[in-house]
Amino acid sequence: MADHISLKVTVPNELGQKRLDQVAAELFQEYSRSRLQSWIKDGQLKVDGEARKIKEKLIGGEILTLEAELTPEGEWLAQDIPLEIVHEDDQIIVINKPAGLVVHPAAGNPDGTVLNAMLYRYPEVINLPRAGIVHRLDKDTSGLMVIARTLEAQNSLVQQLQSREMGREYEAVCMGVLTGGATIDEPISRHNTNRLKMAVHPTGKEAVTHYRVLERFQNHTHIRVKLETGRTHQIRVHMAFIQHPLVGDPLYAGRMRLPKQCGPELADALKHFQRQALHAKALQLRHPQSGELMQWEVELPEDLHNLLETLRDDHQQAGGDW
Repeated sequence: MADHISLKVTVPNELGQKRLDQVAAELFQEYSRSRLQSWIKDGQLKVDGEARKIKEKLIGGEILTLEAELTPEGEWLAQDIPLEIVHEDDQIIVINKPAGLVVHPAAGNPDGTVLNAMLYRYPEVINLPRAGIVHRLDKDTSGLMVIARTLEAQNSLVQQLQSREMGREYEAVCMGVLTGGATIDEPISRHNTNRLKMAVHPTGKEAVTHYRVLERFQNHTHIRVKLETGRTHQIRVHMAFIQHPLVGDPLYAGRMRLPKQCGPELADALKHFQRQALHAKALQLRHPQSGELMQWEVELPEDLHNLLETLRDDHQQAGGDW
């Protein structure tokens, strides 16, 4: 099964002086860099109607045309992995991902992922870039994700992400007591020395996170977070940057230190909370076909719910106000 792609776009002037493959990656973000490079080599992605070399620099104003057949991008395995389906139609699927489930196969996780589960239930997504996955949640972040079933839906969802029309809200528990909500507008790039981490850096990509306080405890805060951009580890990096890392975050919270005046129940709960306390709670988007505004919200998973209950009990026993 193959899908024909027919796309045309004008190169904006600000992308001038970049290589053709770099420009293509910016303008056709729904496709992988390797696939775009193969289309350039095969002459399926042309500049002003002509085949060009991958490393050739553009000046801006050129017209890129893509005429290609979409065929399977990877040799992925279809696996019967349980998924909680929140919404399903012939264009999109919305799932409530559990913590511990990787979204996309990679070197350390060749299978057993959301993608493998999707292929088992919806075999047609094999021909879509990344099998219809347009955004990811970290392995240990739980919550709502949308996945495309058609090329039309995938293009629409990618555009909604890029234009910031897609609304994504999270709930999290961070360390320390926040006095009120705020916006964190700090660019993010790969960490200089630890390639597994991201970091705030002046030369990074724009990243904007809004948060508000839902509940305060003795030494922690329950927050609601709204993303404007979608950088890797964005919430985790931004909260650590303002000295309020997420509870249980193995990369950004540092060595766990129990707060002073911490009761034994809470100490036990914090020691055994083995993932970042982050849940993708709400999702809003326009349906790719009908244009209808759709939104979903799911309950907190049991581990986060129990953590909050323990924090409330500890706060009350310490005589904290509400």
